[in-house]
Amino acid sequence: MEERIQKILSQWGVASRRQAEEMIRLGRVQCNGKVIELGQKADPQVDAITVDGKLIQQRSRPQPVYLLLNKPAGVISTRHDPQGRRTVMDLLSPELRVGQGIHPVGRLDADSTGALLLTNDGNLTLALTHPRHNITKTYHVWVEGHPPLTVLQQWRRGVILDGRKTRPAVVSAISRSKAYTCLEVILREGRNRQIRRIAQQLGYPVHQLQRTAIGLIRLQPPPLSEGCYRPLKDFELQFLQDQIDSIRVEESGAIKE
Repeated sequence: MEERIQKILSQWGVASRRQAEEMIRLGRVQCNGKVIELGQKADPQVDAITVDGKLIQQRSRPQPVYLLLNKPAGVISTRHDPQGRRTVMDLLSPELRVGQGIHPVGRLDADSTGALLLTNDGNLTLALTHPRHNITKTYHVWVEGHPPLTVLQQWRRGVILDGRKTRPAVVSAISRSKAYTCLEVILREGRNRQIRRIAQQLGYPVHQLQRTAIGLIRLQPPPLSEGCYRPLKDFELQFLQDQIDSIRVEESGAIKE
């Protein structure tokens, strides 16, 4: 059965859907000896698909991998970095770095730490980065000073970023020191550097930021040390599968309408 080639590359663990689209734009992908265009379809049972001259074969398709990483500060949430900085791939064992198609799902800022999913399941990556997804992400955010209740309520209701109001958030103070307050922030959206920008705008800049959970998937218990990773548990995989299914239902409903 014919499918879009970027979808085939994603499903086979060659790259995420977005990465596959970029490979196609750069002319790195061929079908039956001809450079393809974005959106072109193929039947992997019949057609010969190559990336950088290497034939992609279904029998060599890697087994699905689902990992939770506790990202340290200073590590970039990409597969490769043009500036040569350390990436999350450098934290994986050698057998996971090459030929498995593993990539991070979404991003954490270089200065931020905490929970980051890595997988070679392109369908999962597409679902979790879909604009309609509503998976909560929980953060512990140390801000400078001691924001009063009025400021926290403003954050909860939403603030204007780039001319558009943020979604309502759950924001609560969980501890404080002489100079800082630790806030727990739970979001259902992920704009670029959203928490840092909101905190700065409200007058309480971020000192340290850690993502502690992605939905039901948490760094602890038991504690997962910075720079370490673990495979997802069965109930966590089921949670992610439910997210994929919900996106499919929404999309099919939109098509019918």
